[in-house]
Amino acid sequence: MTLAIAASATVPVVLLVLGLVLLSVVGLAVRQLLHGTRERALELDRREQRSTEREARIDEEQQRLLQRELDTAQTQAELHVRSEELRAERRRMLEEVAGLSAAEARAELVRGAEQQAKREAVLTVREIERRARTEGDARAREIIASAIQRVAVQGTTDYVVATVRLPGEDMKGRIIGREGRNIRAFESVTGVNLVIDETPESVLLSCFDPVRREVGRLTLEELIADGRIHPQRIEDAYERSLGQVERLCQSAAQEAVADVGLDELHPELLRLLGRLRFRTSYGQNVLGHLVESAHLAGMMAAELRVDPVLVKRCTLLHDIGKAVTHEVEGSHAQIGAELARRYGESEEVVHAVAAHHNEIEPQTVEAVLTQAADACSGGRPGARRESVELHARRLEKLEQIARRHEGVVKVYAMQAGREVRVMVLPEAVDDLQAQVIAKDVAREVENELTYPGQIRITVIRESRATSFAR
Repeated sequence: MTLAIAASATVPVVLLVLGLVLLSVVGLAVRQLLHGTRERALELDRREQRSTEREARIDEEQQRLLQRELDTAQTQAELHVRSEELRAERRRMLEEVAGLSAAEARAELVRGAEQQAKREAVLTVREIERRARTEGDARAREIIASAIQRVAVQGTTDYVVATVRLPGEDMKGRIIGREGRNIRAFESVTGVNLVIDETPESVLLSCFDPVRREVGRLTLEELIADGRIHPQRIEDAYERSLGQVERLCQSAAQEAVADVGLDELHPELLRLLGRLRFRTSYGQNVLGHLVESAHLAGMMAAELRVDPVLVKRCTLLHDIGKAVTHEVEGSHAQIGAELARRYGESEEVVHAVAAHHNEIEPQTVEAVLTQAADACSGGRPGARRESVELHARRLEKLEQIARRHEGVVKVYAMQAGREVRVMVLPEAVDDLQAQVIAKDVAREVENELTYPGQIRITVIRESRATSFAR
C-alpha cells in the first residue's frame, strides 16, 4: 500500500518535468524560428536596397545615354550645317580661284568621270588585246612578211614627165608662132598649157590630167622632130599621139591583168585601168601600185585559205575610180565602186572597192585583205613621196594633236612622220592614262589627217630617281 501511495505521488512530478522539458524545447524552437525570420527579413531588406540602388544607377545611365543622344544629334545637325557652309564656301572659292561657274565645274567633273570610265575600260580591254596580239601578231607578221618578200618591186618612184627638151632656143619662137597662133592652137587642141620661160632649151607642159599631159608631150615631141609647126600639123600630130597613148594604155592594162593572173575584164574597165599608167599618187605610179597590191593580197589570201583570184580582182580594181576623178565628183572609192557595179563586177568586188578607205565598214575578208595590201604597198619605204611643204605641215600637225592632251611635255615626229613619240609627266599621267592618250591621239590623227600607210603612236612615261654620293 505504501508503494502504491508512493507511485501515485511520483507520476505528477514526472509529468511536470516532461512538461517543463517540452516547454523548453518549444521555446528553443520558437526562438530559432524567430531568429531565422529576422535573418531572412534582413536579407530581403538588403536585396531590396541593392535593387533600388541598381535601378537608380540604371536610371542615371539612361539619362546619360539620352543626353548623349541629344548631344550627338545636336552635333550632327551642327556638322551638317557646317558642312553645307564649307561646301558653299569651297564652291565659291573654287569659282573665284578657277574662274569656273557651277555648270563649268560640273562639266569638269563629267570629264573626270569620263576619264575614269576610260581607265576602267582600258583595264578590261587591255587583257583581251594582249591575248589577241599574242596570238594574232605572230601569224599576221608571218603572212605579211612572206607576201612582201615574195613580191619583187622597184623601190624608186615613177615621175610624170612634164618637161620637153628643145634642140635650140630658136625652137621656142617657132612653137609660139606668129602672134602666138601656134601655141594657142596647141593648147586648144590638146588641153595642155605650154609654159615657155627663160629655162634654156626646154619648155614645161602643165595639165592636171596625166593622160592629156602625156598626149601633149608626144604631140610636141613629134612637132619638134618634124620641124614644121602650124595649126593643121598640130591637129594631125595630136590625133596620132592620142591613138598612140590609147594603145599604150590598152597594152599596159592587158599586161597588168595578165601579170596578176585574172580573166579578162570588161573593155571599159580595161580602158580605165590603162589610163592609170600615167596617174601617180604621192609619186607612186597607180597602175604599178595596183599590180603590186594584187600580188600581196593574193599571197595573203592563199595563206588564209581564201579564194586568191577573187581577192586579186578586188585589189586590182580598188583604185579604178582614180581614172575619172578629174571628170566625176566624189571620192575615188565610191566612184570606183559605182564603175565596178556598172560593168558587171560581183558584189564582193564592189564592196571591197567601196570600203578600202573605210568610207563604209568592211564586212568581208576580201575587203579587209584589200585594205591590208593597199597599206603594205603604199606604206613601204620609198613607195611614195610628197612635197616638202606638205610633209612639214603634216609633221607639225601631228605634234600639235599630241600636245593637246594634259600631262604631255614633249612630242617628236620620228621616221619621216611614220611614228610619233609622246613624252608625258609621270606625276600627272599613270600607266593606264598613257594607254588612253595613245588611243585618243591615234583616233584624232585618223580623223584630222590624210597620210599614206600608217602612223605609230608611242607614249613614253619615264620615272627617274637621282641621288649623290659625297
